[in-house]
Amino acid sequence: MTGRVDVHLHLSRWWRDLPRTAYRPDLDLGVPSLLAEMDRAGIDRGLVLQLFEAPSSAEGLAEGRSVAGASGGRLHPVATVDPTAGEAVVHETIENWGREPDLVAIKLYPGYRAFYPHDPRLDPVYEYARRRRLPVMIHQGDTLDGIGLVKYARPIEVDEVAGRYRDLSFVLCHFGNPWVEEAAEIVYKNPNVHADTSGLLAHPSAPYFARMVDRARRRLYNAIVTVGSPDRILYGSDWPLEELTVAVDLVRGLDLPAEDLDAILGGNARRLFRLPEPAPRRTGSS
Repeated sequence: MTGRVDVHLHLSRWWRDLPRTAYRPDLDLGVPSLLAEMDRAGIDRGLVLQLFEAPSSAEGLAEGRSVAGASGGRLHPVATVDPTAGEAVVHETIENWGREPDLVAIKLYPGYRAFYPHDPRLDPVYEYARRRRLPVMIHQGDTLDGIGLVKYARPIEVDEVAGRYRDLSFVLCHFGNPWVEEAAEIVYKNPNVHADTSGLLAHPSAPYFARMVDRARRRLYNAIVTVGSPDRILYGSDWPLEELTVAVDLVRGLDLPAEDLDAILGGNARRLFRLPEPAPRRTGSS
């Protein structure tokens, strides 16, 4: 076991709806609580994805820096940018990224914002990510916000930009849910595209939740078979929307060899995001 890595965590004071949408209404949304839950799930490191609701890129980056520092280096910041905010904002954001050496990726939110991944306004972002070797994570599929437009967030829309930037790595977040098979085809076709397993489950209070877990596992297994390899599949939870043990068990229950499960649960992420070796477990952790 190489040490588990969760590539899809959220921890931000600008997500005002968190108490309602978190998997448990009384969940403590602080760094110590997240680290304790990571310990219980056997997770060594995690990526914390900045939200597009931050008032500015500078404030969002400062929050990511603070979270990473408070975690003792176990949480790694992922920045974002909104191309619909205008060219000046995009360029200012990229300049701010240049002052953040600890960034491990960039996250885009098509669907929540009205742009496609192949929007020309994103070209400076992709060029910067390519120069710095930062993977670009792209929200895919359903949006938590009902006013989001999912037409912008279909996996097929990533195919064009993945072909245009063959030396840049992309991650289809949420495995494109509900277009999981479509996402599998994009990963299969493009060797620079990965997919994460985050956000495949509804809120645990939803009717038939146990059946949803079984269905999600079957869909995930079939998608990996379509891809033909586990090497570009990444474990993620979408915490605090999903409980970490539930998200880990979704992957652990796949009918795959142990070495493939280890790769999905951490090895692939360490290689893609160039993360350090497993950190020492905290005293008293289980």
